[in-house]
Amino acid sequence: MENTMIPAPLPPLVELETKQILKKLIDAKSNLSQLKGLSHSIPNQEVLVNTLVLQEAKDSSEIENIITTYDDMFASRDSDDSQTFTIAAKEVRYYREALQTGYDALKKRSLLSRSDILVIQETLQQNQAGFRKLPGTALVNDRTKAVVYNPPDPQQIDTLMDNFLLYFNDSSVWELDPLVKMAVLHYQFESIHPFYDGNGRTGRILNVLYLVKEGLLDFPIIYLSRFINVNKGRYYALLQAVRDENKWEEWVLFILEGVARTSLTSCTMVSQIRDAMQSYKHEIRSKYPKFYSQDLINNLFYHPYTKINYVSKELDTSYQTARKYLELLTEDGLLEKRTIWRSSYYINKALMTILYNAERDMLRL
Repeated sequence: MENTMIPAPLPPLVELETKQILKKLIDAKSNLSQLKGLSHSIPNQEVLVNTLVLQEAKDSSEIENIITTYDDMFASRDSDDSQTFTIAAKEVRYYREALQTGYDALKKRSLLSRSDILVIQETLQQNQAGFRKLPGTALVNDRTKAVVYNPPDPQQIDTLMDNFLLYFNDSSVWELDPLVKMAVLHYQFESIHPFYDGNGRTGRILNVLYLVKEGLLDFPIIYLSRFINVNKGRYYALLQAVRDENKWEEWVLFILEGVARTSLTSCTMVSQIRDAMQSYKHEIRSKYPKFYSQDLINNLFYHPYTKINYVSKELDTSYQTARKYLELLTEDGLLEKRTIWRSSYYINKALMTILYNAERDMLRL
């Protein structure tokens, strides 16, 4: 294919730990370390992972112009009715499942294999197309419609992916700060463009999984996709500048800035979620000591949009008793009852306020 580009194998033969990059690394690593420590302040880690992974799924999908609402996103999370919700909500759901699949694989073996990445993309796209067997779709300038990049031909993908996985999994083959390495790995994966579709979302999943693999996070809870979405034009321009002009420093600084800023935003969210859980705990225990339990608190924060049958199952109580609990909490203003597609949901008002505020604040980045 004309203008096809084969990315050079890793590592790049340039200086990547420049003075400016090392300076930016201080903030990025400090903020990320703060987030890692703060994540353990939530008593039930599944609550935190579930809520923030769904938010990450929403943000990452929006980069690909897959836009959904909180109503559709949360209401479809545990639904088995695939006909009920929008295509966008399903795409977000698949993203969450793909990220969880990768996270589970990483926890088992502390590395990701080629098959793990194939399963991540398969879960995202709901097909088994695998690596490209045809030339990749050319990337086009939105304004001029000129072709700016043609991904490598299929016969190069296997070799390039083997090289990518070597540097992703084995920290001993390249002595470089892992945050800088993450920026390089992300560029490399997006330039290989190994799949017919889903490359961007798969690449962003690999970003957060790499941070977990390197021990910089214990849970996949950073908001890097929203930073990329807010700065989408700059993101694509800097990617292309590496391809065209070998401008690595600007690209790495951009990614480090994203890590620094989104770590702080995530820290604020985690603190607010922790405080909201404590507030709900004290209020419910004070007013309703007979039905208060930590399982109830976990349910209300694990399912931002909870249902009677969720509470009934997780608290091992009758449907009518679970309904009574939720109605009382709605009367007290802790929950908001809403009907979506003929189903009643009880929405955690404090948690949703936190998510809406975080979305608003991130637009300032």
